[in-house]
Amino acid sequence: MDSKTLEKMWATFIKATLQVSGSFTVKDIKKEVHKAKSQLYPDRQAVRLEIKGKILKDSDDIKSLGLKNGDMVFIKDLGPQIGWSTVFMAEYAGPLFVYLIFYYRPWIFYGSEAASKPYSYVAHLAALCYIVHYTKRVLETLFVHRFSHATEKISTNFKLTTLSSQFCQLGNLSIHLALRDLRPPGTNVRRIPVATSNPFTSLFDYVSCPNYTYEFGSWLSFSLLTSCFPALLFASAGMYQMTVWALGKHKNYKKEFPDYPKQRKAIVPFVI
Repeated sequence: MDSKTLEKMWATFIKATLQVSGSFTVKDIKKEVHKAKSQLYPDRQAVRLEIKGKILKDSDDIKSLGLKNGDMVFIKDLGPQIGWSTVFMAEYAGPLFVYLIFYYRPWIFYGSEAASKPYSYVAHLAALCYIVHYTKRVLETLFVHRFSHATEKISTNFKLTTLSSQFCQLGNLSIHLALRDLRPPGTNVRRIPVATSNPFTSLFDYVSCPNYTYEFGSWLSFSLLTSCFPALLFASAGMYQMTVWALGKHKNYKKEFPDYPKQRKAIVPFVI
């Protein structure tokens, strides 16, 4: 094992004093490690049976893993963590707040003459679309999203017409609600996402991540509405990043579920 690996990983034994039973889980191991090394709280740990092995789920029990007192498991320090809810609140509330400053106090950025110039109808319409978009995202973070992981690493955390834009917003919300209903509260259950009675979710028949498809459609519509080239650049950059995420999720779906629908693409129907 090289020095770099030694810096990131350390081994611990399941001691006989833990009184391990068949119901003892990986989550219980993390709690015991936390008692021994206080800075390694459970969400900061990744538990493996081998140094480069698969990360074990918190719900995995000792009996199913074939472990017994005295066996070795490997704990990786994932580094300081931040709650996903905090991540999303910062990601959505921040842009909303900054935009409102530009909208209500334009003279701060464009000079005193900006205060006397009237807004165009499109500017008001664009502001409405923008506010609705990010307000929806904030409310989803508070009341809709259920995260399979409570935290993420802090260092990795630093996105036509008005009718079309709002259509995409409704579609995006519908997908998030459908995904939420797939996972019962307080669990990490994973199922194949499928269309529901809500017609906006029918995009699940064609792509694995329709929420990203709707998201790009929303920003593309906003760019066309405002004729704003920076907004189009933002939409394009967002589409690239969401495509990367969608391809990764699509690959994981196919690997996890042998009966995953073969006709589905990742983000663009029939294409990607």
